[in-house]
Amino acid sequence: ARAHGCHHTIVYTREDFAQRVRDLTAGKGVPVVYDSVGNETWEGSLDSLAPRGLMVSYGNASGPVPAFEPGVLALKGSLYVTRPTLFSYAATREQLLAMSDELFAVVGSGRVKVSVRQTFPLAEAADAHRALEARETTGSTVLLP
Repeated sequence: ARAHGCHHTIVYTREDFAQRVRDLTAGKGVPVVYDSVGNETWEGSLDSLAPRGLMVSYGNASGPVPAFEPGVLALKGSLYVTRPTLFSYAATREQLLAMSDELFAVVGSGRVKVSVRQTFPLAEAADAHRALEARETTGSTVLLP
């Protein structure tokens, strides 16, 4: 993460990440949290937000987030929560292709770097899926023909 411009890194399994966020922001919290972990980080992610902050929950690597009372969002600072899905942003094939073209142009320009950490032969796709589900991968995983 630091090699890609992050000023601070936090490993949520090694420390109280919500407290660390509060320490780094002089108690203010952050305006947005992008959470792909899910169940294990849900509460801490909410606790990391500044008032009127946005929680973007886009994955459930540790399982789905627990059911919660919406009033909790008011108590924690009038927070917002969203669960985006690609199909809300790219509802048609044309939109998907246009977005893909934009993404590949940014990657091709070098402004965004893709880290391929592991590859699997296509014949081992089931192994790749098992590794992803077991959270044994980092960065991008690529299947090779």
